[in-house]
Amino acid sequence: MPRRRITFHQLDIFAAVARHRSFSKAADSLHLTQPAVSLQIKHIADILGLPLFEQEGRAVVLTAAGEEVLKTVRELDDVWARLESAIDELKGLKRGRLRVALVPTAKYFLPRMLGDFSRRYPEVSIELEIADRERIVSRMRGNQDDLYIMVYPPEDLEVVSYPFLDNELVVIAPVDHWAAAQQIEFGALLGERFILREVGSGSRRTIDAHLLLIGEKLDVKLAVSSNEAIRELVASGMGLAVLSRHALPANPASDGLCILDVQGFPLRKPWRAVHLKSKLLSLPARAFLDELLASRSSPTAVA
Repeated sequence: MPRRRITFHQLDIFAAVARHRSFSKAADSLHLTQPAVSLQIKHIADILGLPLFEQEGRAVVLTAAGEEVLKTVRELDDVWARLESAIDELKGLKRGRLRVALVPTAKYFLPRMLGDFSRRYPEVSIELEIADRERIVSRMRGNQDDLYIMVYPPEDLEVVSYPFLDNELVVIAPVDHWAAAQQIEFGALLGERFILREVGSGSRRTIDAHLLLIGEKLDVKLAVSSNEAIRELVASGMGLAVLSRHALPANPASDGLCILDVQGFPLRKPWRAVHLKSKLLSLPARAFLDELLASRSSPTAVA
């Protein structure tokens, strides 16, 4: 039974049919025609001299020969995975470069995640750019970085984005505000002055979308591009604000602030890791992206 007459591609097709228990569904998943799938399965069966599938109602099931082939395919997958791991080790995350660009609010948590990554892979060179959204999108157009961290990916570029962490927007007030420690409706704050992030920022976009949804308007006295400046202005009594929880200290009262318990808040939008669809990620970039995605099931990863 000549080994080389059965290709890995044919085995992939066979595994898809076994997984879906259907030639047509396997064809759809592989973006092939059903006759093409049937032909490749027939080719394997002809070489082995035994059928691989038999009909059972509307589904196909493995024969004894098919079970043996599937077992071998899984063993080959394990061997290939070990080979990939060995090659990755030889290539090394011991060297290489990771370039990450992020919007300002992400600076409160992303550098810690980069720090953890750097401790695991100390010889990987890391370049970090923090800039406003407009500048970050400009860098993306120029393909200057590997990954971009933002809430709203640009709509006029072909990108791939991966949500990995909630961005919670909360209403903050001076620590002695009348609504502190109370549950209130958002409408009760409509007579207050507000200080918001600048138009175009992810935070402002989320707030404006919420106001449009509920049909309300705020008295916006200032638009400020700095989270730190907004915190200082709120603490001084100039007005209320809506900020990312990431931009606040663990104990807001230490800065003279409190988080108001407002119906409908916090507003939640996920942080996303974004890259150009055409981007071929380096090994360090892929490893860091995997760590970001793993943090979705590990809430303490960025605590």
